[in-house]
Amino acid sequence: MKRAYNFSAGPSMLPMPVLQQAAAEMVDYQNSGMSVMEMSHRSPVYEKIITEAEALLREVMEIPDNYKVLFLQGGASTQFAAVPLNLLSNSGKADYILSGQFSTKAYQEAQKYGDVKAVASSKEANFSFVPVVQKEDFRSDADYVHICFNNTIYGTKFPYIPDTGDIPLVADMSSCILSEPFDVSRFGVIYAGAQKNMAPAGLTVVIIREDLLGKARKETPTMLDYKVQADNQSMYNTPPCYCIYIAKLVYEWILGLGGLKAMKAQNEKKANLLYDYLDSQTYYVAPVSKESRSMMNVTFVTGDAELDKKFASEASERGLKNLKGHRSVGGMRASIYNAMPYEGVEALVAFMKEFAEKNPKA
Repeated sequence: MKRAYNFSAGPSMLPMPVLQQAAAEMVDYQNSGMSVMEMSHRSPVYEKIITEAEALLREVMEIPDNYKVLFLQGGASTQFAAVPLNLLSNSGKADYILSGQFSTKAYQEAQKYGDVKAVASSKEANFSFVPVVQKEDFRSDADYVHICFNNTIYGTKFPYIPDTGDIPLVADMSSCILSEPFDVSRFGVIYAGAQKNMAPAGLTVVIIREDLLGKARKETPTMLDYKVQADNQSMYNTPPCYCIYIAKLVYEWILGLGGLKAMKAQNEKKANLLYDYLDSQTYYVAPVSKESRSMMNVTFVTGDAELDKKFASEASERGLKNLKGHRSVGGMRASIYNAMPYEGVEALVAFMKEFAEKNPKA
């Protein structure tokens, strides 16, 4: 069977060694006589899996001891409500930087719970860059500042970590977590849907500084209370067991490659190959400001909607899958997450050159 190169923004490719190990252990996990899919989350075998998964993630990301790691459900979108419910408890104020669709959705959700302000936005420029902010732009009494670190739809990424002073910084890292090293101590909360760089859809990881626990508003649903989840080691109810198991394998795979520094080097090599080609020609246009370019999601257009449609269709026939851009922006989007091999990007660039030659623009 020939594997396709899957450029989907998520769920995305998983590393082949991870898939192969999961397949080998599908029916009988380590002589337990059961698949991880069917074992009790309270069993000693599974408790070892989730404990090791947390320890491995802590090692991969160098998470400080004063942070809790939560393995939750509901996707990153559930965190749009969970964050304000847990953190809007002092002044009731929060500041948001709007750099794309998901930061905007998070902002709109948070407005239900307090005085929530958009301190900067790149909407008028179709989110083609990440706004630059200074510490003075934030309200001094804000309970937190929220950003979406990488913007999957528009292909942008924060080229810096905002200086928020003593105000906790909350970051949605769904589409860039594990792609490169981050200083976790710069953030109060990091959350991420796992289906881009970590595991199948169904798992959401929250990394939260301990002093931010126990501040949930009284109307916070129990399942969204970070302290409840932390006190129960992410098992207040049945967790997404199989997703956590796959995440554990992914963490092992990253460590085997040399950790996040090695992962970053691989990702930069892939991204540079694609961006260098885009910058060398005029047939395709990369609409994102160079300073804000994402290493994970590369967007480009031909300027002709019909050509864009033809491109995505013919690419799919060649085994280059899911290159159609998000419905809200059109064009093309190549998501080149950790598991995308360099050869996949090489194949894409070769196809782009061929397509341009065979389909001249009027």
